[in-house]
Amino acid sequence: MVIFSPYTRVAVIRGGQSSGYDDSLKTGEHILSALRNMSEVYEPVDIFISKDGEWHRGGLVHEPHRALERVDVVWNALHSLYGEDGQVQRILESLQIPFTGSSAVASALAINKDMAKRLYQEHSLLTPAHELITEDNLNEDRLINIFRNYLPPMVVKPVHRSGVFLAHTFDELKQSIKEAFIHSPRVLIEEFIRGDDISCTVIEGVKGEKIHALPPLSKSGFKLEAVENKQIEEMAKRAHETLGLSHYSSSDFIITPRKKIYILETNSLPMLYKDSLTHQSLHATGWRSRDFVDHVLKLAM
Repeated sequence: MVIFSPYTRVAVIRGGQSSGYDDSLKTGEHILSALRNMSEVYEPVDIFISKDGEWHRGGLVHEPHRALERVDVVWNALHSLYGEDGQVQRILESLQIPFTGSSAVASALAINKDMAKRLYQEHSLLTPAHELITEDNLNEDRLINIFRNYLPPMVVKPVHRSGVFLAHTFDELKQSIKEAFIHSPRVLIEEFIRGDDISCTVIEGVKGEKIHALPPLSKSGFKLEAVENKQIEEMAKRAHETLGLSHYSSSDFIITPRKKIYILETNSLPMLYKDSLTHQSLHATGWRSRDFVDHVLKLAM
């Protein structure tokens, strides 16, 4: 017998096999808490993915399609690999279950730092100069050339993973690249920009805007002028649209002492719990977590 629920069943997927595991647990619990505060509308279903990739529902291990049985919509609370690179999105798309966040293609594009930076440049978004290297095109002469052309320190990043290495010397550059290759077969070497770190979250369909930007926040408490706020908001909106993202996203920036603004990267699934920058931005504008969660779920459905 099929039992119909008067509520919308929301599966919250959290955990995962990435470095974002702990943050994902916190984001997931924050979403579950918000859903419990809307028990007259939503029925939360906690889906936990262990570090070895097993899907759990109700304390039991299931295949993904079994774990997601009789679910109306999914809140993707995963961070980094698997959750933000398109893998879990492909599963959800194949099962034809609506979910929060971006499509598999857009997610994979946003997490690919090289492709994202190319799109930033094509759409006039200033981003630090960089070099893409692989094990096939890496040699001593090229490294020497890069070291001469970029002022130390240089930033070394795995293309498909989180993590940043700073190289001040030639030997540090070689070692940082070696460590980055452990996480990704493609690595970016990027110029280091001195300044203050800024984050800006955008949400679709708010206040009559196609894409609405929340107030940018400095990670160090740096105060922005109104004109800089506006510029960062517009850059975050353009990045969201350029990468083809959906529902909400967050972009990271650097503003130099001379007020030059560089975009560093865009997160298709920003962290969302009490101490996160996105939560602080929502709180600063009077948004309750339950209102944000309800809005995004309606976008997804």
